[in-house]
Amino acid sequence: MKSIEELYQRALDLKNKGLADKDISTELHISVNTVSWLLSREFLKESKVKDVRVGWRSVGVYGSRISSISEIMADIIEEEARKGEFQFDSILGITINGIPYATMVSYLLDREIIVYRPHPSRKEGFFSSNFASVNGKNVVIIDDVASTGETIKRTITDVQNAGGKVVLVVVLVSKLQGDDILGVRIRALFRTHLVGDL
Repeated sequence: MKSIEELYQRALDLKNKGLADKDISTELHISVNTVSWLLSREFLKESKVKDVRVGWRSVGVYGSRISSISEIMADIIEEEARKGEFQFDSILGITINGIPYATMVSYLLDREIIVYRPHPSRKEGFFSSNFASVNGKNVVIIDDVASTGETIKRTITDVQNAGGKVVLVVVLVSKLQGDDILGVRIRALFRTHLVGDL
């Protein structure tokens, strides 16, 4: 997106197609609060940036590029396992955008794959029965962007409630401050930080 107005128009188009704010936030890689801010047209009254949009389409259009990024993620996981002295059984991908990376990392590290789908309105999400279960497993969570951390928090809680243990979270990009979420270490290939008033 080249401007806030274009981002607003994209959010509005998705809203008009029936997508909920959470789904719009996932599609545009911005927080739900930013979606609400855009759709209320508050950006017309304010001059300060409220969020950072992350676009990684140039990586996502080819499987070979996803594979290359996944190699870096796998390397980070192995590094963290050595430093933290933990074992891991499974790689969990959060739908939709975490799944391609989790699948490749699962292949590279020869671990089970778990697929998790957060529910847009309920607190609990769903684990796909077509893939590995969570119960009794040490799990590494993979997603694309950590904006507010709410999806990752829900995922960690649901893994725990299903009898698993999250030992690490790896994302392409983190907008979060800090190195952990609900006591679980989070590693990002890239971190965003706003500097000064924009």
